[in-house]
Amino acid sequence: MTPAVFDTTPCVLGEGPLWLPDRNALIWFDILNRTMFMRGLQGPVRQWAFDGYVSAAGRVSGDRLLIASQTALSLFDLKTGAQEVLAPLEADNPITRSNDGRADPYGGFWIGTMGIKAEPKAGAIWRYYKGELRKIFAGITISNAICFTPDGGFACFCDTKEGVIRRVRLNVQGWPVGAPEVFIDLRTEGLNPDGAVMDAEGALWSAQWGASRVARYDGAGRFTDAVAFPVAQISCPAFGGPDLTTLYATSAAEGIAKPSALDGAVFAAEGITRGQQEHLVIL
Repeated sequence: MTPAVFDTTPCVLGEGPLWLPDRNALIWFDILNRTMFMRGLQGPVRQWAFDGYVSAAGRVSGDRLLIASQTALSLFDLKTGAQEVLAPLEADNPITRSNDGRADPYGGFWIGTMGIKAEPKAGAIWRYYKGELRKIFAGITISNAICFTPDGGFACFCDTKEGVIRRVRLNVQGWPVGAPEVFIDLRTEGLNPDGAVMDAEGALWSAQWGASRVARYDGAGRFTDAVAFPVAQISCPAFGGPDLTTLYATSAAEGIAKPSALDGAVFAAEGITRGQQEHLVIL
């Protein structure tokens, strides 16, 4: 299906789409403009400005989100706008910021960091679980593609600069066990894996920066299909809608000399497949 434009608000670097079933609404971020947006199926758009870069969120309850920023993981109240810092996130490192993140099936929240100027290997991937924030992978340049199999057996992630999406087995509390293995290798095709999400069948949907698409890979990591978009820089997908069969995707105008009216917009492709409902973060 040809994607429709869900929202035309131009984002320099759109990221972190997340469906809120309690509100029938999508939230997303413009990282470089330090803004979070929310729009229901009929609109209108609401927005919140932050002091630092913000990039990803997890659901805590109907009104509360865990939000990842440049320096912290914070609890955010959608009704009041109140914020409460839960844990500092590389707050002592001025060159990094948060990037891709997602809640896992165990109530944890995975968040990747990266250099503000994509400094080589300056970033890491962290997991917040019941009050503890622990670094689980280091030496990452551009953290992305954080998502989880429906059975909770594996987590996926990538360093976009490597062109490889990896997966790692999880234990009964959701912590990684053993070394990550190559799951999807995109190097020979010259593709740049950005954000990703897994559907209810365990297929991974990968936004591929510069390729104007979100590509589907089955449980064995084999390419099966792709949804094409009318802009080059698709950054992150999410499933949503009342029945979770709409594929939303953020995009970015960053680095485009003459951006079109759609670069940086959010898109929606209906009737693609059924996604997973995003998990709640347990504080």
